[in-house]
Amino acid sequence: MTNLHKNERQKLIKQIITQYPIHTQEDLLAHLQKENVDITQATISRDIRDLEIIKVIDENGETKFTMYNASQTENQNEEGKLVNLFNDVVTKVEHVQFLTIIHTLPDNASLLAAIIDEARLPEVKCSLAGFDTVVLIVSDETRAIEMENYFNSIWQKQTREQIGN
Repeated sequence: MTNLHKNERQKLIKQIITQYPIHTQEDLLAHLQKENVDITQATISRDIRDLEIIKVIDENGETKFTMYNASQTENQNEEGKLVNLFNDVVTKVEHVQFLTIIHTLPDNASLLAAIIDEARLPEVKCSLAGFDTVVLIVSDETRAIEMENYFNSIWQKQTREQIGN
């Protein structure tokens, strides 16, 4: 097994993601091991975050990893990036008191929270991300409702229809 430098390893990960249907980090690890690459689960997680790899629903209704299309977003401002990613990964938006809660496809919450942070929305005091949920802390329930309405307005109707909500 070989230890590749970060850039070489990430280039290989991009190749694997675009050539094969990768459904889990374990699938990616198996493909990397076939290429004789020695890598830990923690390194794979960091590379997925660094490369902005997201999960989408494929034609069979299963989730799979794909590259977040940076070429479409490199000339966009942070809000444009937010709108694009939001429509790719969000499954539900709601609020509870002073919290706005955004549900995502599995493994996409961290990237969405990072893009929300980069957008520097003035209402958002803090974002927290889990596996498939982003929690935005705002100052009060009125602001949480405003944020819920904002996110629902950018969430395309066709996205909701695709996931059956």
